[in-house]
Amino acid sequence: QVQLVESGGGLVQAGGSLRLSCAASGRTFSRSTMGWFRQAPGKEREFVAAINWSGVSTNYADSVKGRFTISRDNAKNTVYLQMSSLKPEDTAVYFCAAEVDGRTPRDDRGYDYWGQGTQVTVSS
Repeated sequence: QVQLVESGGGLVQAGGSLRLSCAASGRTFSRSTMGWFRQAPGKEREFVAAINWSGVSTNYADSVKGRFTISRDNAKNTVYLQMSSLKPEDTAVYFCAAEVDGRTPRDDRGYDYWGQGTQVTVSS
């Protein structure tokens, strides 16, 4: 069992930065692939970034590549999403999720546990 709590969302101007954090509880965190997804109003949830259990392998959506960085600290049971050069189209609720088997890091259907989400709003 893994419980996830996101934090760090807020309102930022275009071009600014934010760092999201996702604190996890549960023994499987350090063995799980962790992902960030987002959902904008009226749109489906979409993949943003994922990191494997060791932190060696990362995946990014094309829309955020070069602007966002995912990282994790297994000693602190925390995964991060550093977001830079933010755009109004990045506005969404951001969710972190844990996938125990790590087979489909880009597909939300493969994830086992989800946080409640944190709002990110980018003003133009």
